[in-house]
Amino acid sequence: MISLGSHGVRFAFGTLTALPVRVSRWDRDTARAGMLCAPLAGLAVGLLAAASGVLLLLGGAGPLLAAVAAVALPAALTRGLHLDGLADTADGLGSARPAEDALRIMKQSDIGPFGVVTLLLVLLAQVAALYELFGRGWADGALGTVAAAVTARLALTLASRRGVPPARPEGLGAAVAGTAPWPAALAVACAAAACCAAAGALAGGGGGAVHLALTVLAGAGGAELMLRHCVRRFGGVTGDVFGALEETAATTALLALALG
Repeated sequence: MISLGSHGVRFAFGTLTALPVRVSRWDRDTARAGMLCAPLAGLAVGLLAAASGVLLLLGGAGPLLAAVAAVALPAALTRGLHLDGLADTADGLGSARPAEDALRIMKQSDIGPFGVVTLLLVLLAQVAALYELFGRGWADGALGTVAAAVTARLALTLASRRGVPPARPEGLGAAVAGTAPWPAALAVACAAAACCAAAGALAGGGGGAVHLALTVLAGAGGAELMLRHCVRRFGGVTGDVFGALEETAATTALLALALG
């Protein structure tokens, strides 16, 4: 069990980040453990991103520059993997073609107009939301950055639950689709929400705890709506769909925090 947990953490960091972690096992058991550990990878990325924004803010930069750094660093730490998946999924959904043709469009290396517009709007929304949060203070900006990153990877855990089919027989989507048992995925979701709520309580008391818990719920809910649409449209999930889910959850969480 300890060995599997260690391999699961390696799988999560090795596939969901660009951090120098070697993945030595690729079987279904390891994929299941890795997807259950996905929020840990989000926590690491979120802490690094938050640190970049806070350091700029404390160094005299304005909240806009801090927000840009907090959005740019996660993209760098994943080599733009999730943003690329978002763009490809937008092209597939926007093509209005049958599932097989849409999947072929998503697999192409170029980015179409739907992908470009979606990337632009999502990145603008993330920067605008973090600008609001860093404008309230470094603690709000840091907490929002970390909570969004954790929620984003939690969406991947929930999307890997049993009952969600892969759209293709190969690829990362097929490797992780349907690996996570419902009870385990739900337990991870509750743990992520509880940890974010605890951090919110430290920063803002009971109101902060409720706000952060609702933020996790909003991000996971937004990703779930996207997941169901993609499953209906493509017949299942792909690696690109997982990237789109991650960005959808992160953006929804940040907007929920900014509006709150």
